[in-house]
Amino acid sequence: MKTPCIAACKNEDGICIGCKRTITEIIEWKSMTDEERDRVMDRLSGKTTTHTCPECTKPAQCDIKMGKETCWCFEVETRDVGIVSENSECLCQDCLTKKPIA
Repeated sequence: MKTPCIAACKNEDGICIGCKRTITEIIEWKSMTDEERDRVMDRLSGKTTTHTCPECTKPAQCDIKMGKETCWCFEVETRDVGIVSENSECLCQDCLTKKPIA
């Protein structure tokens, strides 16, 4: 089974600092289909993207922009990302992990 795990696991308020998966994704990993795991890995690698992260300019993905009702970031602790306007883009998982809890 493919996995993005790099054996550097540490829960940083809902996101693993090693692989950048949400804790929910880690827990559900074994029960996911290959297609679901591929989608997560594509998001983490930047293969699937909706925009560039406004902080680091690396690929980022907003699940809502991909047509889902919620986004992956709803599963983690709310971060203090500063002033957010209606036109603001989501941060990538790496940059979001570095933000303090709100």
